[in-house]
Amino acid sequence: MADPTAPFAHPSVAERAARVRFRRALALMAMTLVVPGSAQLVAGNRRIGRIALRVWLGALLVGATVSVVMLVDRRIGFRLATNADLLLVLWLALVAGALAWAALFVDAWRIGRPLSLQIQHRRAVVGVNGLLCFSVAGTLLFGAHLVGVHRDFVIAFFGDGQVTDAHDGRYNVLLLGGDSGAGRWGLRPDSITVASVDAETGRTVLIGLPRNMAGFPFAEGSVMADEFPDGFDCDGCYLNGVSTWAEDHPELFGDSEDPGIDATTMAVEGITGLQINYWAMVNMAGFKQLVDAVGGVTVDVRQPIPIGGLGDDVTGYIDPGKQKLNGFEALWFARAREGSDDYSRMARQKCVMNAMLQQISPQTVLTNFEDLAKASTEMFSTNLPPSEASRFIDLALKARGQKMSTLSLVPPLVNTADPDIDLIHDKVADAIDRAEGDGEPPSKKRKKNPDAVTGGSIGSLSEGYAANQADDLAAAC
Repeated sequence: MADPTAPFAHPSVAERAARVRFRRALALMAMTLVVPGSAQLVAGNRRIGRIALRVWLGALLVGATVSVVMLVDRRIGFRLATNADLLLVLWLALVAGALAWAALFVDAWRIGRPLSLQIQHRRAVVGVNGLLCFSVAGTLLFGAHLVGVHRDFVIAFFGDGQVTDAHDGRYNVLLLGGDSGAGRWGLRPDSITVASVDAETGRTVLIGLPRNMAGFPFAEGSVMADEFPDGFDCDGCYLNGVSTWAEDHPELFGDSEDPGIDATTMAVEGITGLQINYWAMVNMAGFKQLVDAVGGVTVDVRQPIPIGGLGDDVTGYIDPGKQKLNGFEALWFARAREGSDDYSRMARQKCVMNAMLQQISPQTVLTNFEDLAKASTEMFSTNLPPSEASRFIDLALKARGQKMSTLSLVPPLVNTADPDIDLIHDKVADAIDRAEGDGEPPSKKRKKNPDAVTGGSIGSLSEGYAANQADDLAAAC
């Protein structure tokens, strides 16, 4: 009789049967991985198998349909991604799918008759099944977590404002940089800019208003125009003080939740002659988190920018040259005034806006989504309704790669202490016309001996900063 332990001995019938059972058990789990429910259709409860298979095929069909529709019109995808109710359904579906798929793996292990396997095969099957259960369910649960984070972001980020139509083919969005002082951010805008966006192409003009503008009118027929028929000409009254004044007189604004922003909007409309569609408030301190979340922003630093100052010690400088700034450095680049002036700072802020628009890609958003969502909810407040989010995301993507124009209502163009409103209206209209391909280009004449001040843009206080008056902001920064 042959020795069964010999190197070339043939396996016994029992051993061959054990291997077949082992391969069958592995095959059932592989089938469950590739087509959930198929193992049950072949060797288990066929009713459960049919239900699982139909759900799986239905999910594939829905996913394929959505993908095709998004390729045809990406705005539909944005609309779906900003629908809180739909996101809740997706979250529930992913959680249910994770639990159900894990249950199918356990059932596939059961119908593989693990007790009939040899001990080493039994251990291997348990290990493989556990790995598949945790891998598949973990992936789906992580997807559910991201959907939940995104849904919380949508709810927290977008406001409840009324949907408004474009004015003369453009959407005008008021961007406010909030003073991040303790207990008062949002009450005293530190930066005031109107983004006028072409409703079809996304071509954007940034119109900057200095916070120290005085003696300006409010929009005709507004509450503030009734209170200040001759303009905001009270002692020490500047544009950034409109919000504080309104917060001190909330009874004039009825049920408004944001009288300060409403009053500032009335002022901006009176100064620029534009009708504002929506507003967005940016918490300048939270801006640091946004920049860090995308891995930094690259800007061309024209001269050393101090970190600190204006009542505090200067603790360092941002060196000249092309620099990739982290959130802390980017905030100081945009806010520093030590040895500089407000108008230089306005120019730098526009350079940062342009850099962020051009450098934050959809891939960056996806790979840093959770950090971005957290930073954005702490950074932004807006009245933009969720239903309009898809429109503005699409316009933002169109704006990437296009020239961005700027017009800042600052010296030497505008006397901020006594602004010529008719001149401002004409300049705003000209800047928009040029962005749309009409109108004459601005004068490029510059003085030979600019004043020595810090700035992130070409130019000086006396001649004006290029980033404040440019048809191509990127070239001026």
